Amino acid sequence: MGLMGDKARLLEMRRLVPAPGNGSDRHHQDPHDPQGPQDAQESADRAGRDSPAAADGADLELETARRRAAETGDPASLSMLGALLLRRGDLDGAERHLRAATAAGDRSAANNLGVLLHQRGYADEAAGWWRVAAVAGSAAAAHALGRYHRERGDEPAAEYWLRQSAESGHALGAYALADLLEHRSDVGAERWFRSAAERGHREAAYRLARILDGRSPRPADPGAGLTAGLGPPTGARRVSVGGGDTSVRELRAAAAAGGGRPDGPAGEAEQWYRQAAARGHRRAALHLGTLLEARGETQEAARWYLTSAKDGEPRAACALGFLLRDAGDTDSAAVWWRRAAQEGDGNAANALGALHAERGESQQAERWYRTALDAGDINGAYNLGLLCAEQGRTAQAEQWYRRAAYAGHKEAANALAVLLLQNGDPAGAEPWFSKAAEAGSVDAAFNLGILYAGRDEERAAYEWYERAAAAGHTDAALQVAMVLLRDGEEEEAERHLRVAVKGGGAEAAFRLGSLLDRDEDTRFEAEQWYERAARQGHRRAQVRLGMIVAERGDVAGAAHWYRQAAEAGSRNGAFNLGLLLAREGSEPEAAMWWTRAAEAGHGRAALRLALLAARRGDLSAGQQWCARAVELGPAEVAERAARLRDALRQELTA
Repeated sequence: MGLMGDKARLLEMRRLVPAPGNGSDRHHQDPHDPQGPQDAQESADRAGRDSPAAADGADLELETARRRAAETGDPASLSMLGALLLRRGDLDGAERHLRAATAAGDRSAANNLGVLLHQRGYADEAAGWWRVAAVAGSAAAAHALGRYHRERGDEPAAEYWLRQSAESGHALGAYALADLLEHRSDVGAERWFRSAAERGHREAAYRLARILDGRSPRPADPGAGLTAGLGPPTGARRVSVGGGDTSVRELRAAAAAGGGRPDGPAGEAEQWYRQAAARGHRRAALHLGTLLEARGETQEAARWYLTSAKDGEPRAACALGFLLRDAGDTDSAAVWWRRAAQEGDGNAANALGALHAERGESQQAERWYRTALDAGDINGAYNLGLLCAEQGRTAQAEQWYRRAAYAGHKEAANALAVLLLQNGDPAGAEPWFSKAAEAGSVDAAFNLGILYAGRDEERAAYEWYERAAAAGHTDAALQVAMVLLRDGEEEEAERHLRVAVKGGGAEAAFRLGSLLDRDEDTRFEAEQWYERAARQGHRRAQVRLGMIVAERGDVAGAAHWYRQAAEAGSRNGAFNLGLLLAREGSEPEAAMWWTRAAEAGHGRAALRLALLAARRGDLSAGQQWCARAVELGPAEVAERAARLRDALRQELTA
């Protein structure tokens, strides 16, 4: 997307997601059930009272009509009046009318009488009336009776009555039965969640979506972020999210792993999330947002995050913050992270800490990391360790790393091991590297390889390098490739080198270029890898690239790369540059570069200087450079230099 497109997207995001104000603090609960059971007529009456202003007049008129009907002793009228008074909180008046209607055999009155008695604390008596109503066919009473038995631990009785309610088409009964079955890991739970969801039960829709979402294929996690080798952990990525299975990190990662695909179980799950979210279920809105974000539909994802966040879901506020940060609006992101952190979300507190750390505001960063830790997010301790390490407070860094490591934080264990190793305690570092590696830290596996290689335990080093490389660690892949090249396994080495170059390292690019340079068919690709390494300052790649372009007759290009290498300290670059300059007639400058190369230990450069001195008649200097060439070698150079030295000696003594 172009610059204008990015700006437009950011502008739209800002319009869509305003910062929370004083009026956005509504907190809606997610009730599974209403306060008590109700029968069909009561449900209809409740549905008709949407407007509080209109409700008073309607209720007064309805109550007047029911009182008039009650004077005739009609059981249905008595039941309706009792239900109305029960809803208005007039328990004494309601009980009298409900008992009268119950005595006349009205099942709805028996159910509501149970509700009334349950509210007064007479649960056992309430259960008796619910039983009467349930036997008479009241699905609401059967649901209430089932819940009564479950609360007392009588699951067989609870299942019997909840099943009666569910099979009668009662949404609450179907949900309660599904909840009971799921608690027992019974696969039949899905059927009843679906039944309740199809009747509009939003929590059932959410729970059904969670079941279906759990069936979506998830590829294996290739590992945590990769840091570049053994060294100070100050370059490590700050962890801005927690490790709990309900964290927004887990939700976003799971959705991204599934690709947000709108087909199969994931697609059906999305439909149920959407239905529940449309009915005000804030967790469903959060999950829906993560699925949409995984598909790249960030605008709609932001709307659902916003809906959920306004309804009091801190994880949604946290996710919204990440979405805004990714869009480049860190100020708005900070507002939502702060709101989520103040509601106890450790993920958001860590994100705020990381944001302040990036801005150089270390005191604010430390404050939010501590807030994250207080919220139970152990990443706060790890991030405090990183912060202290960056400031040179190594003793405090070690304390924070230890705290996180003892709590099972694998990257903290790796960072602690690095710190101990830097402090000269390899014996103390090794077990922490091992713990971190066994827990899945790719960096720790690589660092173990370095540790064993330093002890010349090549087999153990290779095994850890191989393990890290299998998880995608590019530096480890390079180490494995180098061992394979040494053993002559070029095909397997090439496979690992192609992994290694993904890390962008110059050495991996050079090694791959060298391997491909052996075959005429792949020489063009080899040159590309040499150039990539050369542009990153790799001296051997610069020399090799200079040789390739020189073979094509590109003298200027060859001189450029030789000079780059020579100025960076490459003796081969200096020697080749001297050869090129000599051929072009710039012998004094060539001598300068040969001198630099010879002083750095290049035997051929010393021989060239000896020949140059001999041609100029400076026999003494020629003898000195011959002696240097004999000393440096290689063998054929030493042999030629010795012959030239003897000839110069004879010339001097003639």
